[in-house]
Amino acid sequence: MKTAPGMPALCALLVALPLALPLYGAERWSMSVEQPAGNFISRVAVDFARNVRQATNGQLDIRVHPNSTLYRRPEVKPAVTRGDIQIGDVFMSALGNEDPIYELDSLPFLATDYEQARRLWAVSRSAVERRLLVDGVRLVYAVPWPAQSLFSNRPLQTTEDVRDLRFRSYNPTISRLAHLLHAQPTTINTEDVPQAFREGKVDIMLTSSATGMDLRAWNFVSHFYDVRAFIPKNIVIVNERAFQRLPEAQRSVLLHAGERAERAGWELSWALTGYQTRMLARHGMTVVQEIDPQLRRELTQVGQQISAEWLGRAGEERARIIEAYLDGQRR
Repeated sequence: MKTAPGMPALCALLVALPLALPLYGAERWSMSVEQPAGNFISRVAVDFARNVRQATNGQLDIRVHPNSTLYRRPEVKPAVTRGDIQIGDVFMSALGNEDPIYELDSLPFLATDYEQARRLWAVSRSAVERRLLVDGVRLVYAVPWPAQSLFSNRPLQTTEDVRDLRFRSYNPTISRLAHLLHAQPTTINTEDVPQAFREGKVDIMLTSSATGMDLRAWNFVSHFYDVRAFIPKNIVIVNERAFQRLPEAQRSVLLHAGERAERAGWELSWALTGYQTRMLARHGMTVVQEIDPQLRRELTQVGQQISAEWLGRAGEERARIIEAYLDGQRR
């Protein structure tokens, strides 16, 4: 008996069809990520998306777009809130103008090491989650940056050396810090920092060793002062309506993958800190880890003033978070 033309190909298709069917109707999401693809926070996001895709057999497919190719930092949360994209990561303290709770991890010298930062996040997370839900977005996970330290194109011994310098700002707290140091706050997006230094628009910045590595800071600044002022976080948020439209099993997968990403992100951030600082020195930067006592004392005093101001406008509920954190510190 002769086989009809094309029958083998048709049979092969029918055999494969059951495997392909689950992919039809798959939910495809776009995820905006601010940092370059090689940055550790971007790598955590890629692993998160991969874990979700594998655990849902491709039914929830999150496409990660690094380096702010979809939206820049100020646009990410509004885009997720509107549902223009389903999910995105944002530097939490950049949202400080919306609510003081978002600034908590960027109060200078409140939490300066990973153990302290974990405790602060433990007592503040639920308040952050509730505030985000007011705007129709849900917290999925958070990843800390290495401690924020000073990059300068000149030596620093006291805060007087910062006076009148153009100080790169990326959130309201840093702008206030610059004002108190009698510097000039200048808002510059991360990807624009190298050019801003070269053009003399910025003289100094407070950022992490990870960002210094991403930007190849040795090409435009000479000194790194490891003051470890605070440990801020990027948070990944999802549009609540999009989240609730998912089947229950996929919602569970998404949240579980978020927990896994958060654990990995904290561990990776801590592990990379010392390596990145050594690499800055290897590339020729002057790395100062023994900070001049006067400089540290003056910076700490400024940090205390900023914290006092925050307490004055944050309200009782927010203030109790710091009280709970400090109580835990004293135990």
